[in-house]
Amino acid sequence: MSTAAAPVRSLRAGTVLADLLPASRTRDIALVVGGAALTGLAAQLSVPVPGSPVPVSGQTFAALLVGTALGARRGFLALALYAVVGMAGVPWFAQATSGYGMPSFGYILGMLLASTVVGALARRGADRSVLRTAGAMVLGSAIIYAVGVPYLALATGMSLGQAVAAGLTPFLIGDALKAALAMGVLPTAWKLLGRKG
Repeated sequence: MSTAAAPVRSLRAGTVLADLLPASRTRDIALVVGGAALTGLAAQLSVPVPGSPVPVSGQTFAALLVGTALGARRGFLALALYAVVGMAGVPWFAQATSGYGMPSFGYILGMLLASTVVGALARRGADRSVLRTAGAMVLGSAIIYAVGVPYLALATGMSLGQAVAAGLTPFLIGDALKAALAMGVLPTAWKLLGRKG
């Protein structure tokens, strides 16, 4: 009887990839901790950008992937854990940094919000087709910049135009590549699982 119920549950509207695992509190805790750890590991894939205090890193991709795969609540908790542990001194922000006084901390706050939004969109099927995944990733990236760029301007004394030039423009090509990767990975995962949206 339980084997027949699992496929029906996974086909319901509002399902994200993480919901396909057997439900339990232990599962949710493991997913949240795993999402935070994945973001911290991805942040170490980091390359400095000349003239910018913000490096190119894998943390934005991980944050959007975590939100999409885990859903809004668990995605928020995973990124909140990532932020809190990093503020407490664990050097798992980009370039093995920690704390909240750095000019790029606004991007981490933006990732927290973006993870929540893309997680909510994934519950509506935004991760099940290439075009919908592209839209979710573009919106998530826009949210990260909407918080990160003004924070960068305030933290460094840059004008908004300077902050855009240092904290947005150099990252657009990389973000397009990250979105393309997500557009391939997420819908493919659903297809492999036989759960087309």
